[in-house]
Amino acid sequence: MSPTIASVVIPVTDLAATKAVYTTLYGEPHTDEPYYVGWAVGDVQIGLDPSGDVAGGPVAYAGVDDVDKARAAAIAAGATERTAPREVSPGSRICVLEDTDGNAFGIIGK
Repeated sequence: MSPTIASVVIPVTDLAATKAVYTTLYGEPHTDEPYYVGWAVGDVQIGLDPSGDVAGGPVAYAGVDDVDKARAAAIAAGATERTAPREVSPGSRICVLEDTDGNAFGIIGK
């Protein structure tokens, strides 16, 4: 699989209030939990994360086959690690990196 934008995760301070805003745009969420609210918008997942770093802003995640391989390649090219790879659901791992200007981007895959 070539990388695509698989999801955008938006950190929030007030999950209920922010959910109301995005529900007007995307309809009822497919996942509505105290730790995450998410919508499928075309081929992209839009998620609200109440435990995310609001100061860090939203993170777009590139879907890849191998998180470790993509992470290593990005770091070799000059990226730095913001959060190490971790499992978020069975068979799905993520990490967040920063480009050379400090902009966050994520990687999601196996």
